[in-house]
Amino acid sequence: MPPSLTITTIQPDLIWEDKAANLRRLETQILSIPGSTELVVLPEMFSTGFSMKPEVLAEPMSGATVNWMREIAARRKIILTGSLIIEEEGRYFNRLIWMLPNGQYGYYDKRHRFAYAGENGHYTAGCKRLVASVKGWRVLLLVCYDLRFPVWSRQTPQEPEDYLEPATDPAAPGEAALEYDLIIYVANWPESRSLAWKTLLQARAIENQSFVVGVNRVGDDGNSIYHSGDSMVVGPLGELLYHGVAKEEVHTVTLEKDALEEVRKRFPFWRDADNFSIEP
Repeated sequence: MPPSLTITTIQPDLIWEDKAANLRRLETQILSIPGSTELVVLPEMFSTGFSMKPEVLAEPMSGATVNWMREIAARRKIILTGSLIIEEEGRYFNRLIWMLPNGQYGYYDKRHRFAYAGENGHYTAGCKRLVASVKGWRVLLLVCYDLRFPVWSRQTPQEPEDYLEPATDPAAPGEAALEYDLIIYVANWPESRSLAWKTLLQARAIENQSFVVGVNRVGDDGNSIYHSGDSMVVGPLGELLYHGVAKEEVHTVTLEKDALEEVRKRFPFWRDADNFSIEP
């Protein structure tokens, strides 16, 4: 039987630009997760809120927050992911970290900066996607505003030899297989545009025939912008497996790979998709 994947989403009420307080609260929540979980997902800029003060708040990759992620991942024996403000060679990035329990990590720099809030004036855009792997699952990692741009989220069929481990997609021998099984979006998405958030999460799941996890924050930020949460887990047919309410929540869900493979086998729409390439 294909492996399952147990994921815990944390939907916090972030304390504006207070790293120490946010990390203390999140640490308590993570260490209090009952039972076993394999992957814990935090929202965008989980240590500060969605701040346009990277000159004050940014850290290097050797800084306290990345080290905190490394320590928590090792202590709970989990993969821990979420984005934070990183400085590198004089530039600032809204960087999602994928921290493994052994201390190794990958990262993705947010490509689509939210110009409406001035993010493009403070942060450098990323140019490369990250597809991580855990237990035979392939996971595409994206950040907030990326959700509005379907081409950046789109499945790119891969030849079987492109994988480091055998593909488990229901493709015939020698036929291209799908690039990923799960998309994770970490966000600070305001309540005023929550309809777009909820609709687009379901759309990305349906069009890519994958699971989708969207993790948001709740509460007011330092600009008096209210966030209603609405963290979601969506199945490959667009069905809601979890929908968070407007309060702090820690929720654990187990995704079944055989259910995903059955959908792809029964409805092989991905084989009819257009070929395309993404320019830098």
